[in-house]
Amino acid sequence: MAPGEPFRDRHRQQIERARAEAADRYGLPVAVFVGTVHSRASAEAMLARLGPEAAETVLVAVDPASRRVEVVTGAAARSRVDDRVAALVTLSMTASFAVGDLAGGIALGVRMLGEHAGRARR
Repeated sequence: MAPGEPFRDRHRQQIERARAEAADRYGLPVAVFVGTVHSRASAEAMLARLGPEAAETVLVAVDPASRRVEVVTGAAARSRVDDRVAALVTLSMTASFAVGDLAGGIALGVRMLGEHAGRARR
């Protein structure tokens, strides 16, 4: 996918399937944002705008143009997804991005977050 090119339907579906699995199977809501991410603080503000559900949610914010990825956890989600896991997920996603697979990298990251949160919950 060329930079700036919108996701095709199959890419959106791939990401949505991963989000649904994280929520349904592991009880972890994951929000995904692809666009301009100026800083970690701007990603945290995006998460806060989700309102009451922000505490339980993990936000994956990806800015392909600036090659920035932020994984931000709400207060309750932080007990299930710590900084070490977020860093590992980010590394895995960026490896996929490096070979041109933006949607696949995002879906992989969302699946990894859910799987880890599921293990942490038990």
